Amino acid sequence: MKKFRGIFLKNDQEIALMREANRLVSVVLDAIGEAIKPGICTMDLERIALKISEEAGIRPAFLGLYGFPYALCCSINEEVVHGFPSEDRILQEGDIVSADFGVCYKNFYGDAARTWGVGVINSELEKLLSITEKSLYDGIAKAEVGNDLYAISSAIQKTAEDAGFGVVRSFVGHGIGTSPHEKPEVPNFHTEGSKPIFLKAGMTLSIEPMITSGHYDVEVLNDKWTVVTKDRLPSAHFEHTIAITSNGPIILSVS
Repeated sequence: MKKFRGIFLKNDQEIALMREANRLVSVVLDAIGEAIKPGICTMDLERIALKISEEAGIRPAFLGLYGFPYALCCSINEEVVHGFPSEDRILQEGDIVSADFGVCYKNFYGDAARTWGVGVINSELEKLLSITEKSLYDGIAKAEVGNDLYAISSAIQKTAEDAGFGVVRSFVGHGIGTSPHEKPEVPNFHTEGSKPIFLKAGMTLSIEPMITSGHYDVEVLNDKWTVVTKDRLPSAHFEHTIAITSNGPIILSVS
């Protein structure tokens, strides 16, 4: 593994290990998506993640990470990220729910997130989910060797803001590899004057737009983890882990 400006560059073998780690993340998220329906509690989703991890012989990456008490980050409606699964939190028709999950496989990490509607959701929430996911793919499209990393940020921001949504500033994407959070940070917005970080083959990034229906300001609840929008309007979250190659970006977190 080489290093460039504090950023680890992975070789083909290391990227292959990361592809398997992220494939397993995608398998878990597929199962969670199939289970989501009105009337289930969010702890059911945690149990799905733990069961698949145990069967696959992999370690859930978030369980105990920085003291986080669950394997799955499960966030509903105005919750942006880091929500706790709960026996008492029952999904209702019209909710939106995001699941953020990671694993460690042979010392390499995978990380991805998706947001789903619970039953039938209204058209504004459908648009929020659609635009958030589109902003992710628009960002990934800019992850080309030689591009400035902040081209990813600008693409995400433009897609979201052009559609009338907010872009969370307090939490960002990140590098990933033998640690769940490596350099560089990958913001979902571009601040003028940021020093360019030119993308190189072998970089592996977790790109994760967090998009709000209203203002982008957020706050953390008393549990010290759950992040919510200050205006309590809904938020969506999508994330893929990618590898940057000479042939373009490869999405690793697909099954």
